[in-house]
Amino acid sequence: MHFDSLKGWLDWQETLHPKSIDLGLERAAQVFNRLSLNHSRNKPITITVGGTNGKGSSIAFLAAIYRAQGLRVGAYTSPHIVNYNERIQINGIPAEDTLICAAFERIEAVRDHVSLSYFEFSTLAALDIFSRAKLDIQLLEVGLGGRLDAVNIIDPDAAIITSISLDHTAWLGNTREAIGYEKAGIFRKNTAAIIADPSPPRSLIDHAQSLHAQLSRIGHEFSYEKVENNWVWHNNQSQLNALPKPQLKGEHQYRNAAAALQAIQLLQSKLPVSEQAIKQGLNTANLPGRFQLIDAKPMVLLDVSHNPEAAQTLVDYLHAEFQEKPVHAVFNMMGDKNIQDVIKLMQPCIKHWYISPLDSPRTIKEIDLKATFKHCHINQVSFDFKNFLAAFQQAQAAALDDNGLVLIFGSFFLVSEYLTLFSAPQNQ
Repeated sequence: MHFDSLKGWLDWQETLHPKSIDLGLERAAQVFNRLSLNHSRNKPITITVGGTNGKGSSIAFLAAIYRAQGLRVGAYTSPHIVNYNERIQINGIPAEDTLICAAFERIEAVRDHVSLSYFEFSTLAALDIFSRAKLDIQLLEVGLGGRLDAVNIIDPDAAIITSISLDHTAWLGNTREAIGYEKAGIFRKNTAAIIADPSPPRSLIDHAQSLHAQLSRIGHEFSYEKVENNWVWHNNQSQLNALPKPQLKGEHQYRNAAAALQAIQLLQSKLPVSEQAIKQGLNTANLPGRFQLIDAKPMVLLDVSHNPEAAQTLVDYLHAEFQEKPVHAVFNMMGDKNIQDVIKLMQPCIKHWYISPLDSPRTIKEIDLKATFKHCHINQVSFDFKNFLAAFQQAQAAALDDNGLVLIFGSFFLVSEYLTLFSAPQNQ
């Protein structure tokens, strides 16, 4: 199979596998081995990041710090917000179409009859590209779960679990213990296993201990304290003082940054990083769509939060930063999410909801979303917009009238719609 454009490849990949989500390592591992990348000999230092929320932020911190040290960094994340190329970056620059298409060609040449999902194709492409890029370090974000996610075919030098909450329950289980077990699958024997969740499920700890992994828990083996206009990080061996506030906003980012620093410190013997590089990286880390504040009239806040844990974090941020501003929310979600709990959590912060249509078969049906709002006794909600722009413009007009804030949240697709339409300026 051959296509002349990245779009051609991606459109075809979406039709190749019968399931959009099909957990398991066998298919990806089989094709990876056929690629003959000499990965055991040429594999760069690897940090794998899993968890429910905070994965992208953690990788943003790690990438910015290692780049500030002058190292060559590959970062694989998902999903993308605007362009597919965002998933595969080298030194902060998305891979070009030609580079990704060439990787797809090599994968297809050895795939034979193995059926790969869209995500498995992208994971293999990232690993193929990184193996040829002479990297010092590769940062790999787990797509879903951990134990059976395609990223887990690679053995990391350190693994970070950011948080555990109820999400993707149809695939991972409906308790934090069950989900913790799946996430813990990225841990390896005698290897750094870092947990940033302040109250982790016991399954995470038990699995790490059963592997004799080098367990590091926030609040135990490493921690942080906020001090006036800076913060302090420390573990059992070292301490970093007068650290700048994380460039990424929100109280939770201290936990993500602290876990990233623990990984960096544990890998110092393999990949030394200076305190200056750490401070510079904390100052420059950037991640679109996470508490991204657009300096416009009215102000616009973008956040991809799509589960209760992320919604609670967003609520805390709104209370801390915009308590006096009326909030007009442009919103929608995928049907497989815990929509009712997200709406209940957010409702005290929202003056009016504007429901934007989304072009995805996974989007909750409008009739079901209307029933959810009714069940939550919420009447300040508007439906029946023909597209995202119409919903946004109505929210924008209302926010202009009362000096409010437009909040766009609930789905990566909504943030993508805004950034695609308005080519958003830099964060304020």
